[in-house]
Amino acid sequence: MTPSAYSIGIAGTGRVAQALGRLLNEGGQPIVAIAGRNPEGTARAARFISAGTTPTTIEEIPAFASHLLIAVSDSAVEHVATLLARSGLERGIALHTCGAKGPQALAVLARQGISCGALHPMQSFASAELGLAALRESSFAIDGDPEALEWCSAIATLVGGRTLRIREEDRSLYHAAAVMASGYISALIHGSLEMLEAAGVERSMALRTLAPLARTCTDNSLHLGPVEGLTGPIERGDSATVLSHLNSLRNVPTPVKRLYCSAGLLVVQMALLRGLPESKAAEIERLLRMAQ
Repeated sequence: MTPSAYSIGIAGTGRVAQALGRLLNEGGQPIVAIAGRNPEGTARAARFISAGTTPTTIEEIPAFASHLLIAVSDSAVEHVATLLARSGLERGIALHTCGAKGPQALAVLARQGISCGALHPMQSFASAELGLAALRESSFAIDGDPEALEWCSAIATLVGGRTLRIREEDRSLYHAAAVMASGYISALIHGSLEMLEAAGVERSMALRTLAPLARTCTDNSLHLGPVEGLTGPIERGDSATVLSHLNSLRNVPTPVKRLYCSAGLLVVQMALLRGLPESKAAEIERLLRMAQ
């Protein structure tokens, strides 16, 4: 496919829509129009993508583009697909960027002859600007009709990413993994902050204190593997230190204590793979379960 062979529009004006739109536009696949519910927000999103991107409505965007990216919230995908179908979209390709759903979410468009697919960037978008850099070298989970898959692959290649073929029946498991690698890391850091604040460390100082440790451990886990990069008292079989931790957690919020225990139980299993004696593992596991 060459850029001149089709026109591209985006339904949705959020961070994913803006970042993907800007990168596609800069890569030679101009975004002719972007559609949203709020006129002012849609106009801002259009300006972020390019001077040549027209702000419009969901109902009007089929008149602009043959190829559509539906980059809206997970709960809105089917609704937007229905609006597009009612608005006369009867040709081309439609992709949605929802991680939890496959191409079947666009069934109403498929019935009208549209080639449908799913293109989910496994990445966190704190802002559209940060998303520009984050998307490069990211993985995209893809599925769909052959023509839709071809466009998925072209988009991923254009932004410097790679593709993962995820089957419909595996979609929820894939998405759960993405959520754990993003939001749950934030939860772990939040829990650590709660503990440091309970220990009398001011929040901004606590963040600066945790940052080098969190970055190093994350890098070690990603480069060496999480089991190979594991350190700490559980990995060493130090049940006395674990018990001391549990005693000190009596004064922190209950969800934080439960998080420490739940994550610790998984660390026990990882430590066994590193050679932790089963007797030590059983002792630490018992302490963690009793404290939950």
